[in-house]
Amino acid sequence: MMLKSTLMFDYASWTKRIPENIIRKLLKYKTRYYFAGGKPGILPTEIFARILVDLGVNQFQKLLNGKEREIVEEYNYGPTSGLDSFKEVLSKFLKEHDRLRVPPENIVITTGSQQSIYALLDSLIDPGDVVLSSNPTYLGFMNVAEKLQAKIVTLPTDEEGVVTDYLEKIYDETVKELGKKPEIIYVIPDSDNPTGTTLPLKRRKALFNFAAENNILVMEDAAYREIQFRKKIPPMKSFDEENKLVAYLRTSSKEAAPFRVAYNVIPEGLIKEVIKAKGYYDLCTAKILQKILEIYYSKYIDLVLPKTVKRYRERCEAMCKSLDESFPEGVRTDPKGGFFVWFRSAKKFNASKLLVEEAIPNDVAYVPGEAFFTTYGYFYNPDINKLERTKPRKNTMRLSFSYMTPGEIREGVKKLGTILTEKIDKYLT
Repeated sequence: MMLKSTLMFDYASWTKRIPENIIRKLLKYKTRYYFAGGKPGILPTEIFARILVDLGVNQFQKLLNGKEREIVEEYNYGPTSGLDSFKEVLSKFLKEHDRLRVPPENIVITTGSQQSIYALLDSLIDPGDVVLSSNPTYLGFMNVAEKLQAKIVTLPTDEEGVVTDYLEKIYDETVKELGKKPEIIYVIPDSDNPTGTTLPLKRRKALFNFAAENNILVMEDAAYREIQFRKKIPPMKSFDEENKLVAYLRTSSKEAAPFRVAYNVIPEGLIKEVIKAKGYYDLCTAKILQKILEIYYSKYIDLVLPKTVKRYRERCEAMCKSLDESFPEGVRTDPKGGFFVWFRSAKKFNASKLLVEEAIPNDVAYVPGEAFFTTYGYFYNPDINKLERTKPRKNTMRLSFSYMTPGEIREGVKKLGTILTEKIDKYLT
């Protein structure tokens, strides 16, 4: 006779502290007008079809020549840090696009930029350590930092990103109130996620100098570096001539396709530990994907990017114009690139409730802004020069223009604007 039993799982404590990522949750909904996750909507499908055909023909030729073992190796496990030939191509790419002189051995390939964020934090953070970021901040950084029980201190922001005037005061207050100096500064200088703001050169230098003076690692997330509608500002990594202070995180997801392959320039003192951490997660990133991207970055990317950026700019302009025409009173950011516009309503209302009860049933999806404010962290209030517990701004939303066409964006934003205008008072807080 079989005994029936129900195993009661003793979940790790973080599963109760950290909610499901709202972006992943929203992917479950199939709405006509999708302004939620930053899904790339302009991909070089013809180029990748050509690369795959060329790779297949090459492999068939090897089979005919009795070189099956070579093909087996192309699909096999590879080095944890990435293929040397791919890293050589990326080294050249970074020199041409960012004027960075990066030896291939300083580049680490990860399975998406999310893995590089995790590996860096996992290598450096113990419970109670302090990290700095913007307010609001990127979910992919915030959730990992909270999972590892870091104390997150968020910095004031405006229409140009992080306000650097208060850095020394924030440092002093952090040491005074939390008993530790910051270990890491996380920032997205080019078209921030979620706000879409771009950090001016002066602020980049101020942030770098502050980090250098206080021995703080800068995590420069450059996910949208190539999706810029105006002349690119030098990355913070360009100030780090000795590769000691800035971890420069790049991803192929926005400039190629979401193959989940990222390339990162890691400071010399950290690279060994980051590679070790990555080895625990997945052993290695798929070699065949690296080979596909190696061909793309060496032969095609400079042909693809100008057209891609132009089309994303058209989508951004369509969204901004439609927001100005259709939305109730409030303020929005003016993106210079990337995938997102941030909107804050003049009225204090609950954007999360309105999303579930009004927007999604009417075929429109966006991300409520409160998701980008840390649950357990602190915010520096410059008015009183104090750290306060973070208070999410519920009357905000992140709207992605990357996935829909300009026509669809105009239709969807108009529809959402009508919903907001008619229903917002029902959700006042």
